[in-house]
Amino acid sequence: MSDDLLEPLGLGTLESILYQRVLASPRSTSARLAESVDAAPGALRAALHRLIAAGLVTRLTGSPTRYTAAPPEIAVDALATQRRNDLDRLRVRVRELALAHADLGPSVSSELVELVEGQDALRHRAEQLQLGAQHEVLAIDCPPYFDSPTDNPIEFQLLARGVECRVLYDAPGLVDSARTEFVMRCVEAGEQARSLPSVRMKMLVADRRCAMIPLSFEATESTAALWVRPSPLLTALVTCFDLLWDRATPLAATRPTGELDDRDRELLALLAAGAKDSAIARSLGLTPRTMTRRIAQLMTELNAQTRFQAGLQAAKRGWL
Repeated sequence: MSDDLLEPLGLGTLESILYQRVLASPRSTSARLAESVDAAPGALRAALHRLIAAGLVTRLTGSPTRYTAAPPEIAVDALATQRRNDLDRLRVRVRELALAHADLGPSVSSELVELVEGQDALRHRAEQLQLGAQHEVLAIDCPPYFDSPTDNPIEFQLLARGVECRVLYDAPGLVDSARTEFVMRCVEAGEQARSLPSVRMKMLVADRRCAMIPLSFEATESTAALWVRPSPLLTALVTCFDLLWDRATPLAATRPTGELDDRDRELLALLAAGAKDSAIARSLGLTPRTMTRRIAQLMTELNAQTRFQAGLQAAKRGWL
């Protein structure tokens, strides 16, 4: 029996022991629990009350009063999730407090640009930047990554509490199927996603009041970044994002504005597969001139610079 089982959830030794006793002996009375736990009656009642409030133990109707325990894999997981959400809200409030008192002490840096070095420091600052967002997060996404490119639980928390997330992806980075699947899960959760054929830079902006950019866009791994506070540089970064966003292609499962028939779908599928013009023309029974004209029209509508990109964009948009 573990005396500190529930300690990570903010509950003490007595609660941990009691929960495991009730779990092992369902429908136990308080008298029976008192016999098996060395605790004063008042402390026992208080511990049971805390377990009930946490949803780990339930008081059954009838006389004498009996108690039963919720399944640990369900109750503890739900409690842990609630605690993470509480900590998330606490981080937001603390950040708001720090920003409100930014001019009251020397502990808050007044530098417009700060150098952040080391993977742990970068990860911490990126998390801090996202968790502190109240309205909007803007991001330009491309390798290298210092965390998993297919996992960002913080973004799902932000979307759940109504923070708008707009992410601009470097298209070559979406060729990997696992990466594309993750991006589409983000889109389904509410992320606004777009891509460009080539956008070799990274950026993370929160509420247009602070940002992180790598010290070098050419580096093969993330080892240093600039933390940018309100300044002309921050304004330039946000303006750059907005201009790139206007040029980018949405990744949502939208439909083309023009009519898309079965032949167009087959044409786009062949483009995505990398088929040659002669093979496409034979397969669809088109003249080379007609095929070239229709491909050009579809590429314009998809904002694609190559035929292969047109096929990929059509697949990502759900046109195929």
